[in-house]
Amino acid sequence: MSSLFLNGLLSQSAAATTTLEQLAARQITKPLFAPAGAGVSLDFDNPYDNLYAFGKIWAGYDEPQVGGFHGLMYGRIGDHRLIPLFGYTGTGVMQSKIDDEGNMWIRGKETGYFTDLASGDILETWDNPWTGETVDVVNFYNPNMGGKLTAEMPRFAMGSAKDDATLMNEGTHKEHSGVVPFILPFDTFGDDLLLAWDYAHEYTNPVTKDKWPKACTGDRISPSEHFTFSMSLDQMMDRSEASIRYMAGFSRLSQWWPWMRMGEHQYKDEVLFGRMWSHKGLPDFGDVPPKVLAYIEKHAPDYLTVPDHWPQVMPKGTWEAFAEEVPPE
Repeated sequence: MSSLFLNGLLSQSAAATTTLEQLAARQITKPLFAPAGAGVSLDFDNPYDNLYAFGKIWAGYDEPQVGGFHGLMYGRIGDHRLIPLFGYTGTGVMQSKIDDEGNMWIRGKETGYFTDLASGDILETWDNPWTGETVDVVNFYNPNMGGKLTAEMPRFAMGSAKDDATLMNEGTHKEHSGVVPFILPFDTFGDDLLLAWDYAHEYTNPVTKDKWPKACTGDRISPSEHFTFSMSLDQMMDRSEASIRYMAGFSRLSQWWPWMRMGEHQYKDEVLFGRMWSHKGLPDFGDVPPKVLAYIEKHAPDYLTVPDHWPQVMPKGTWEAFAEEVPPE
């Protein structure tokens, strides 16, 4: 699971107004939606079937599903080799539903933690090897994410500066007369169902230099996340199954996290890279790393349940959360 990935998907732009008539004009002639258990196979050229599949992957149409992610983050300085810095791990608890028009709704909560490379323990402080400073680690909590996805691929803007919206999965989408339907780049190999998903943002940094000079690496930030899902085609096609087990490779590129306090250092413009696993589908919180589960149960047990309503909220990234939660320097 991933904070920016899911959070961003849940914000539809004002331009996302595709109607059923427009879709019909694109020769989508089969039934646009069949309820779970209807015995109708999925058509991956149909945006409504893609919406159904997406909700089945990230969440489930019955009980909320809890997934986890875990891996390492590296720093790259110039043309030198990458240096491992800390672990990156967390959870997402999600639930989905399909409404009468075939739109997919999703709701959930998520966490993101940084961990010690040797012990795997969740960090409260971190020794920055370049500045020599011991900094407070700012772990991430998102208590209220959710929204509606329609038959058009979402575009969304991060931050509060109203920058241009980012089209999801640019590079693999299928455009029709200037409109991008919600069709995902699925591949099948026997019973292996594969899905690649990418996004790349660029927007005004909410952590500004005037308030957080040591945390701000510049006026703009450009985080990107990249996923490669693997799951069972048979399980996806079975509409009697409310959710699906998946495994995914998850990588991330960005500027330094604000809490690293690299804004006034000579290496402030260098690159942070992460490689992680993301997975969902085991019962009894089996996808959550044990130390993460113990930490959440002790410090934030509400983050193992979904919100009590179906919210429609603007996306919140980790830079936005930092600016909201951390006092100016």
